[in-house]
Amino acid sequence: MTRVGHPAVPEPPRPDMFSNARVVGRHFFVSGMHAGTPDGPVGGADVYRQAREAFRRTRALVEACGAQVDDILALRIYVTDIGAKAAVGRARAEVFRGDFPCSTLVAVSALVEAGLSVEVEAQGIISAAATADA
Repeated sequence: MTRVGHPAVPEPPRPDMFSNARVVGRHFFVSGMHAGTPDGPVGGADVYRQAREAFRRTRALVEACGAQVDDILALRIYVTDIGAKAAVGRARAEVFRGDFPCSTLVAVSALVEAGLSVEVEAQGIISAAATADA
C-alpha cells in the first residue's frame, strides 16, 4: 500500500489524519477533494468554480497514482445544495468524456469547512497499459 500526494494538492491538516490518495496493487483511492484553502474556498461561493477545483485536485492525484481520469471507475460527488447539480455537472463534463465512471451525487447538510459546496471522491484501477509503461 502506497500513500500518494501531489505538490499542487494541499496535504491533510495533520499528517496522521488521512491520506489524500492510496494505491494498492493496481487499485487507487482518492479521498474527498474540495476547493478549501486557509483563505476560504477557491472560487468563493461559486459552485461551478469550486467543482472545477475539486476535479482539478482529483485529476492531479489520480495522475500521481499512475492512472488517468479514464481509469476512474467510481465517482462520488457531495453537494450542499442539490440545486447546484447543473453547475457541478458542467465542471464534471470538462473532465470526463466517452466511457463515464459509475457515479453518485448526494446532497449533504454540510462539508468539512464553512463555505464549501462540493466534494469529489474517486476510485479506480490503473490501466494495464499504464503499468506496462512504468
